[in-house]
Amino acid sequence: MRKRKAIALLSGGLDSTLAVRIVQDQGIELEAVNFLTPFCTCTSRNSCQLACRQAAETMNIPLKVINVFSEYLDIVRHPEHGYGKNMNPCIDCRIFMFRRAKDYMEERGASFLVTGEVLGERPMSQRRESMETIDRDTGLGGLILRPLSAQLLPPTIPEKNGWIERDRLLSISGRSRKPQMKLAEKFGINDYPCPAGGCLLTDGNFASRLRDIFRHSTDISLNDINLLKSGRHFRLSNRGKIVVGRNEEENEQIFSLASEGDLCFKMIDSLGPLTIARGVLDDADTLIAASITARYGKEKEKERVKIACLRVKESRDRESIIKSQKVLSVTPLTDEEIEPLRI
Repeated sequence: MRKRKAIALLSGGLDSTLAVRIVQDQGIELEAVNFLTPFCTCTSRNSCQLACRQAAETMNIPLKVINVFSEYLDIVRHPEHGYGKNMNPCIDCRIFMFRRAKDYMEERGASFLVTGEVLGERPMSQRRESMETIDRDTGLGGLILRPLSAQLLPPTIPEKNGWIERDRLLSISGRSRKPQMKLAEKFGINDYPCPAGGCLLTDGNFASRLRDIFRHSTDISLNDINLLKSGRHFRLSNRGKIVVGRNEEENEQIFSLASEGDLCFKMIDSLGPLTIARGVLDDADTLIAASITARYGKEKEKERVKIACLRVKESRDRESIIKSQKVLSVTPLTDEEIEPLRI
């Protein structure tokens, strides 16, 4: 029997890494694919590479990373199967990823797909009926192998054809990660970034910010999405919003995402947040943005605070903000005044 090849959907999290190892142990040739979106939290903030890349290198398998941001954003906007608790279109997400993986499987001459899904682990996409829907809608019925839960699911084509030995697959189910962590110890897998996986779309605060930008914008960039991940967010009007850093690290992140045409606000005489205004702000909104900036600075108890304001151009350096010719003298807003504006 000729050696079979499979394509693994590899996030770099524990489940997908274990699924690869289980199939590798049966002598299957594996390649991995990862669909890159800005919503995955598997890669740690301080990591210099994607978690999936680190996992693929450790297991010595080829990896193809495909950026699907634009296509995927449409799925998030208009999910056919609806959302989970927040903005997570889990079933549509899996259908989208598997359809793209199917294309790559055919391109690479592989016979089936491998995924780290666990029956009952996710309340929306990993129920038995959801898996059946996903298999049907992707045209991949019988070609998606879920090694961690395979013995609880109907035999797949790889199992029926003898490419994979079913009795060497597992019967893990439910939300506990203890079986996976025990298996990781057996395989000598110690460095995995997210045993529970991670998706920003399930986070309530992030979901609120995403709903807001969907309501007020039609042309959304990757930069816009990345800006949702940091700071305090306030909606000043239908056309403009601000993001206020909460600490030095967030100030740096927000500043790095400032785009040409944005407004930057910074305190002049003391420490405080960096604020980015995006969209259209009239004079009144500009003063409100400065007053919110003042509220979160060291001089929030003062009656008047000086705030530097600069419209971002192609050259973005801190000194140009600090030395900006436009200086606003404002009264810091109170928490009661700010709260209705918070996203």
